[in-house]
Amino acid sequence: MKFNNFNLKIKFNKKKKILNIYENLIKEKNEVILSLDKSYKDTFSKKIVKKFKKINQVLVIGMGGSILGSKAIYKFLKPKNKKFIFVDNISNTPLHNDNKKKITLIISKSGSTLETISNSNILINKKNTNIFITENKKNYLTKLAQKLKAEIIQHNNFIGGRYSVLSEVGMLPAQLMGFKPEKFRRLNKLINKKYFINSLIQNVTSIFDLVNKKKTNSIILNYDDKSNDLFSWYQQLVAESLGKKGKGILPLISSMPKDNHSLLQYYLDGNKNHFFTFFFAKEKNTKKIKNRSLLDTHLYLKNRGLNEVSYSQFLATEKVFKQKKIPYRSFIINNRDEKTLGELFAFFIFETILLGRAMKINPFDQPAVELIKEQTKKILISKKYS
Repeated sequence: MKFNNFNLKIKFNKKKKILNIYENLIKEKNEVILSLDKSYKDTFSKKIVKKFKKINQVLVIGMGGSILGSKAIYKFLKPKNKKFIFVDNISNTPLHNDNKKKITLIISKSGSTLETISNSNILINKKNTNIFITENKKNYLTKLAQKLKAEIIQHNNFIGGRYSVLSEVGMLPAQLMGFKPEKFRRLNKLINKKYFINSLIQNVTSIFDLVNKKKTNSIILNYDDKSNDLFSWYQQLVAESLGKKGKGILPLISSMPKDNHSLLQYYLDGNKNHFFTFFFAKEKNTKKIKNRSLLDTHLYLKNRGLNEVSYSQFLATEKVFKQKKIPYRSFIINNRDEKTLGELFAFFIFETILLGRAMKINPFDQPAVELIKEQTKKILISKKYS
């Protein structure tokens, strides 16, 4: 993976401050950080994976961080001969039942997530293999699992949902897809690589500086459809971790190059309260332009693959941003594998925690969201919804 960092002039003392925060984070043995390393002990046994890995259909039910990580893994890596269906919203759309043997994986740290409970009630089939991931305490899902005599896997009490992708929450689904956790979890190798740490400190310092200058919209210019769910995961991570006390960063996702024809005009010539992340994945064997169908005016497209056309637009947009002095960074993916995706997860998790610490806010809670949950329950109890 190639990093192109923000090209901003940052004073040494600002970088030093972020570096100190990073060093303290490493020393404190935070459970989130520990989950990024291969030494992390999952709360499920290898026997479970061995027992169920031959089942090719998996239904995953969850909300937010309980499901976005595994969904990102599935869409980014596209495992062969595995069909995963993700239910991460309330919908009246019925799921097709083909009577094939399935695993239903129900995930909620609290065990009381309303949408997960509602969807589980409708979608759980006693004939399927039902596995629950939730905290080791009495809650709705543990009671339901016991009633169904289903497998219960303990959710790490010290890791919140949006940070749980490399814990059992993301790694059990990943193993059922056929992937190996140790290929994602490479913390010790990453923190000993200068390019990773230098890029991390440079990016955190730059973003913190931009936020202090009232540039608070973080816009992802994503040129890779298979990474859409990765950035949905990133969106929750950043918004829920940093949006507190009147502060925060608003992460927005643009689908490129499609949005060249809708939003790019605004990005280039509208309000200047944004900073940008370009993201591109180099692909081999993409569809090629049919030469015999080309008109003379567009012969420069001859023998070009669609990925090459998209990459040209990526480079052109970068060039214009540079000319206009619009703050941006870029990630270019050369290999679509567990190692690359694990590095991206680790980078964004570190970046978010360090920004939270620099902004003097707690990056691990989400107090305002709890108010919505309380009000929803009150309305349902009182039946004041008509």
